[in-house]
Amino acid sequence: MSFEKFLFYLFAALLIWAAGMVITRKNPVHAVLFLVLAFFNAAGLWMLAEAEFLAIALVLVYVGAVMVLFLFVVMMLDINIAELRAGFVRNAPVAFVVAAIMVVELIMVVGPARFGLDKYAAPAAKPADYNNTAELGRALFTQHIYAVEIASVILLVGIVAAISLTLRRRPATKYQDPGKQVTVKAKDRLKVIKMDAEEKA
Repeated sequence: MSFEKFLFYLFAALLIWAAGMVITRKNPVHAVLFLVLAFFNAAGLWMLAEAEFLAIALVLVYVGAVMVLFLFVVMMLDINIAELRAGFVRNAPVAFVVAAIMVVELIMVVGPARFGLDKYAAPAAKPADYNNTAELGRALFTQHIYAVEIASVILLVGIVAAISLTLRRRPATKYQDPGKQVTVKAKDRLKVIKMDAEEKA
C-alpha cells in the first residue's frame, strides 16, 4: 500500500468517525467541534484529489467562519438538550432508513461509473501550467450557473433564519422608535411651568 492510499484511508476513517460523533454527542458544542474535525479531514481528502483551492476554501470559509456562526447560534439559542434527546431512540429506525437511501443515491450520483473510473484507473496527468482554480470557476459559472444561483439563495435564507432566531426582544431593554420620534410635537417635548418667585428667609 502506497503512502497516498494510507493517507486516503486515514482521512476517510477519521471523517466517518467524526461525522458519527456529530450526530451522537449530547452536547451541541461538542458536536460542532467534531464537525470542525470532519471538515479538516474532508480538506485533506480534497488535497489528495489535487483540489487545493477547494481544500483551502473549506478550511477558511467553513472552519473559520461558518463554524463560528454555528457556535454563536448554539450558545445564543439556549437549546433544551433533554427535550431534543427525548425522541432520539424513537426516531432512530427512520433515520437509518433515510441514511441508507442517501448512501444509495450518493453512490448512484458520484460513483465510479459516473466519472469514467470503472476500472479505478488514475486520472490523466495534468500539464505544469494547469490551474484547477480557473477550471473550477469556469465550470461553476458556465454549466453549473443555475445550481450556484440556487445555492446562493438557500444560503441567504439560512442567514436570515439565523438572524431571526437569535434576535430577541427583552422587556427590560429600552428601544427607540424613529416613527414616534418624528411625530412628537414641540408641546410634547417641552412643558413650561409657572411658579411664584421665592424669597430668601
